[in-house]
Amino acid sequence: MNHFYKRHRYPSEIICHCIWLYYTFSLSYCDIQKMMQYRGIDITYETIRQWCHKFAQTSANHLRRRQVKPADIAVAI
Repeated sequence: MNHFYKRHRYPSEIICHCIWLYYTFSLSYCDIQKMMQYRGIDITYETIRQWCHKFAQTSANHLRRRQVKPADIAVAI
């Protein structure tokens, strides 16, 4: 999945984390920007918005492929 984030200023872990925060919790781009600033990462909310717009579908597809299917879960009774 790292090849999607080539030629970006920030590492793929930061990009993925920002996208995950936005779509998992009801946070605004500015909230995520503040959270990153607390961690020492200087990033604008506009950059986070662009990442979410650009990589959202790719991230969703990746998560869907990793999701456990009901047939894979063993039921213990």
